[in-house]
Amino acid sequence: MDLKSKLTAEQFRVTQECGTEPPFTGKYYDHHETGNYVCICCDQVLFSSATKFDSGTGWPSFYDISQADSVTLIEDTMHGMTRVEVRCKNCDAHLGHVFPDGPAPTNQRYCINSASLNFKGS
Repeated sequence: MDLKSKLTAEQFRVTQECGTEPPFTGKYYDHHETGNYVCICCDQVLFSSATKFDSGTGWPSFYDISQADSVTLIEDTMHGMTRVEVRCKNCDAHLGHVFPDGPAPTNQRYCINSASLNFKGS
């Protein structure tokens, strides 16, 4: 299926054009159900609700990925700063960025756009 017909305009902009949704607007930033967050493009399991935390940033935040091979991390030097971009390892969709200021045990904060996610409750 063609992604332009499968995704909303916002989901396409975020996942295929490396966009970012405005903070506190995504459907999963204040979401508390138990289950897994999957890639909106290919259904790859990315994050578990067990690692989700409230970072206060307005985007869904996780301190760890669900499986060691679920994402690819890429250096991102756009916008005059150096960050680490998070992409789906299966389909290469842009998900968000990871920062080294999260909680233990990983000290990572995967700051992910709701537009790049779907949720599958358990």
